Amino acid sequence: MGYEQSLRARDRSAKALSLNSLFSIANNECMETEKIAGLWTHLHWLTVLAEQGSYTASATRLGVSKAAMSQRISELERAAGISLVQRTTRSVRLTEAGQRLVENTRSQYEQIATSFASVSESAGVARGLIRVTAPVAFGRQQLLPKLPAFLRENPEVRIQLEVSDRLSSLATEGYDLAIRHSAEAPDTHVAWRLCETQSVLAASRAYLRKRGTPLAPEDVAGHDCLFYPRTSGPATWSFERRSPRKTGVAPVTLPINGPFSANNSETLRDAALDDMGIALLPDFTAQAAVRAGKLVVVLPQWRVTGPFADRLYVLRPYASHVPRAVSLFVSYLRESYADGFPL
Repeated sequence: MGYEQSLRARDRSAKALSLNSLFSIANNECMETEKIAGLWTHLHWLTVLAEQGSYTASATRLGVSKAAMSQRISELERAAGISLVQRTTRSVRLTEAGQRLVENTRSQYEQIATSFASVSESAGVARGLIRVTAPVAFGRQQLLPKLPAFLRENPEVRIQLEVSDRLSSLATEGYDLAIRHSAEAPDTHVAWRLCETQSVLAASRAYLRKRGTPLAPEDVAGHDCLFYPRTSGPATWSFERRSPRKTGVAPVTLPINGPFSANNSETLRDAALDDMGIALLPDFTAQAAVRAGKLVVVLPQWRVTGPFADRLYVLRPYASHVPRAVSLFVSYLRESYADGFPL
């Protein structure tokens, strides 16, 4: 075999690395098959650590203790004879050897997971963990009450919910689904529209008795307004007439002032319940308090636009295989919120 042919053969062999030869990247020598077989789980945990970026998050993802996670990685490093992880007080990063090991094993584990899920779900039973992220107000007030019924219908399924107004990365943080309050669905994910939403002005009866009920958008300027700060400039609310017979009425944008603002609609609702002023809220945040008579919708004939989006979406990452549990949960959410949040 010529020199160039030898190089090409060696290159093809490198691209076809198996688990039996992966440790040669780190240690320059192959390990016995029996020894490597006992480290398959360790390799998978290293892959999860690379995705999550911390021992705590990785342990949560795997359903194990942080101590067990740390122990497995240490065992893997001893077996490889080289450091695979760089540890600091704030974060965890893989070394070059660790990253190369992960890159060369990730596809094998993804294939194993896909094959196992396909075989497991052939029995028709949904099972496994679904990790979901949702906005705080929606998650607490609307999503959480829907979960018990789904879990009773699917006893082999577990749901881990994170409520946060931060836009989490589904791919890097390991979420299966995200619920987003957005004007449009991102084209980087598979998305389903759950429903339309609207923003409403709401205040307590005690506040309206004391300060009067606005009859036109211009009247709001003289009230204490509770608002979501979107920009560093002056706060404004924009009004559009709802009635189709008033389509010729131009939108109105007005500056507003008030004693309190917050970047969470649930907090604004609570401030309105405490008689602090008129709050602009998404309908899913206002719904329970309005139906209970604790808040009154102000200027119902006007649509207030700007701070909040007008649609809810459920998103998942692109994947060749979608677990049955995830598909069932998406269908359940779409059915549950098809009618929106009538007040």
